[in-house]
Amino acid sequence: MRIGCPTEIKPQEFRVGMTPDAARDITARGHTALIQAGAGLGSGFTDVDYVAAGATILPGAADIFEQAEMIVKVKEPQAQERAMLRAGQVLFTYLHLAPDPDQTRDLLASGVTAIAYETVTDANGGLPLLAPMSEVAGRLAPQMGAWTLQRANGGRGVLMGGVPGVGPAQVVVIGGGVVGTHAARIAAGMGADVTVLDMSLPRLRYLDDTFGHVFKNRFASAGSTAELVASADMVIGAVLIPGAAAPKLVSRAQLSDMKPGAAIVDVAIDQGGCFETSRATTHEDPVFEVDGIMHYCVANMPGAVARTSTIALGNATRPYLLALADKGWRQACEDDPHLLAGLNTHAGHLTYYAVGKALGIDVMAPHLALKQ
Repeated sequence: MRIGCPTEIKPQEFRVGMTPDAARDITARGHTALIQAGAGLGSGFTDVDYVAAGATILPGAADIFEQAEMIVKVKEPQAQERAMLRAGQVLFTYLHLAPDPDQTRDLLASGVTAIAYETVTDANGGLPLLAPMSEVAGRLAPQMGAWTLQRANGGRGVLMGGVPGVGPAQVVVIGGGVVGTHAARIAAGMGADVTVLDMSLPRLRYLDDTFGHVFKNRFASAGSTAELVASADMVIGAVLIPGAAAPKLVSRAQLSDMKPGAAIVDVAIDQGGCFETSRATTHEDPVFEVDGIMHYCVANMPGAVARTSTIALGNATRPYLLALADKGWRQACEDDPHLLAGLNTHAGHLTYYAVGKALGIDVMAPHLALKQ
């Protein structure tokens, strides 16, 4: 199979969809790895590294999309990339379709077979291809929030850990999953007073048993959420419904109850964000203010630490990438129902229920798409 990896073109996105190690594995199995010139530079990988791994360097994205049978990326294809996709081609990347009707419409029109990293599952009910970036984003969130809290950046001027005689920042993390747990650990490690909110009692028990001495937890009722958000210096939104749009958990009206200059970090922004006032930003212009509250809503947070993120993502995607290359997408998905869960579009049909529900589009069951 000819597997192509173009340079990411989303603003300030420095990750790359294929590492030289992955290219080496691909070529060792008799497949062809096609890499756009310079695609890995943002993550510290040169064209020479890819050539040494057996890959072929092509000059432009058009060459990659024209020659490749499967496209491997990190971020969702941008409009100019979607125009180059075609029926019979496989796209393997993050998609986040639920809040993105334009992308969904373009993928359906192209006829491409699109498998989304974020909806591939595992035997334990986890999301193995989302997890590494959730870990990175969770660990980055307090760091970015601390920067946003600095007075020069519009924040309250509060130091996360305080100093003797001055209390630490009050940090609230909404969501106790992978992102929330990593965010809470890092924020607590920075010396902040941290509380995690979640609606799952089993999850709260786990957090209490594992981290009870590190950070606190509360049940995420509307009342407790409003109370804690109002007293927080920083609120980190870390809520995920797999494949679906994020629920709006903090309204604009609630901003008036928050401390002036408090920081919001919306890690759920890829799925539309969990604050009513959120809108996607970039690393180039990451923060905006609404009603005196500073919002950090960068839609590709892990891109800030591109080398770490690229290697972590590559470690997770490689077994699935090799299965798709060795078997073809149909056989690979038939053999692995967890990979089949990643199928979002095929031959003009939407195949993921949560996206269809969010966008009001009819959905074909993914097992039926295998017969198309």
